[in-house]
Amino acid sequence: MAISVIKQAVKKHSGKDTELSETVAAIIGRVRDEGEKALLDLGEKFDRVPLGTVSVGRDAVARAYRDVSEETLKHLRFAVSRIRAFAKKQLECIKPLHYKSSIPGVELGHRLIPVDRCGCYVPAGRHPLPSSALMSVTAAKIAGVGHVAACSPPSPAHGGIDPAVLAAMDIAGADAVYCMGGAQAVAAYAYGAGPVLKTDLIVGPGNRYVTEAKRQVSGDVGIDGLAGPSEVLIVADETANPRFIAADLLAQAEHDPDARPALVCTSAAVIGQVQKEVEKQLANLPAQETAALSWDNNGTVYFADTIGEAVSLANEIAPEHLELQVAPEKERETAGKLKHYGSLFVGHYAPVAFGDFVSGTNHILPTMSTARYSSGVWVGTFIKTAFHQYLSREGCAALAESAMGFAEMEGLPAHRESVRLRIEEE
Repeated sequence: MAISVIKQAVKKHSGKDTELSETVAAIIGRVRDEGEKALLDLGEKFDRVPLGTVSVGRDAVARAYRDVSEETLKHLRFAVSRIRAFAKKQLECIKPLHYKSSIPGVELGHRLIPVDRCGCYVPAGRHPLPSSALMSVTAAKIAGVGHVAACSPPSPAHGGIDPAVLAAMDIAGADAVYCMGGAQAVAAYAYGAGPVLKTDLIVGPGNRYVTEAKRQVSGDVGIDGLAGPSEVLIVADETANPRFIAADLLAQAEHDPDARPALVCTSAAVIGQVQKEVEKQLANLPAQETAALSWDNNGTVYFADTIGEAVSLANEIAPEHLELQVAPEKERETAGKLKHYGSLFVGHYAPVAFGDFVSGTNHILPTMSTARYSSGVWVGTFIKTAFHQYLSREGCAALAESAMGFAEMEGLPAHRESVRLRIEEE
């Protein structure tokens, strides 16, 4: 594969952090032992906001609606309508199954059963992230989860959850809201703490403490995945607009200094123009410091001789976000060859920003090449597929000989006896 590296990422991403693991383990232990007291103490220590309880009541929700503009509420309601519409279409694709086997007396199938309770984690960064509340809570509600909890760390400026985030949680349909964050929030969801009910599943992105906590509680509770730094890979040809590409790379870079923006392009001329545009646009970007660190340390640019080579590289990298900016007549054919990604954005007018906020697809996606075997959050994340079989006496007799044969092969005499008793029943 003739791929040339034009710009290489210079920052080496560290592996497991022992100190982080030990810190998180201690936090989880405190929450398991002390319940809500630990949540309040740790919340005040890390977030610098004293609270009387982590439960958020209806009065606080009503106040949030008063504190945000009608314009903000309009955008939240538009976004949730798009997310609900897509989630409902996804749900329609998942069907229960029950059929009569070709063997008389044997019926097989599966049921689709939502988890009873889930906990949605909504991170808090330099700015509020109401879109993350909409993505997780909405999908869970459409899936039919009985109790959907949402949490987010307190904002020092508001003395509680940011009003836009709190309004988003309510608009999405959260059944309970808690003002808590960090590893301690994950522990509360995993084991219960005071008013926080133990959940069956935890979803949502977070910082490295949240991610490590999810790793440590996984098994005691289900998780959607372990999030790494956000990523975008743009596959482009000579028809791509360098200004658009530069803007999309910087849009990813402004998330976090560890974000990973990348480009693979079949045109050296476009690559050169993109690099100039990145520097030009950076000069006027409000998040210049963060974006510049991300681009300088983690930005990668590849030159590919052909689109086929670019597609192969994209499938190997398996990015969180994958943009395809090629000649319109080649878009759909090329898109069909891409198979490992969290979310795909096809066309010169399809920036990741739409998927982040309002197109309707979910933005909680696999990172660190885990898109090779996993999916982003969707309604199916919250639904178990539970198998069943109905067997009559006739069906039992038809399956018995082979079942007893397997029991003998695998040294399980009680298994064999459980079948033999039935077929030899007087």
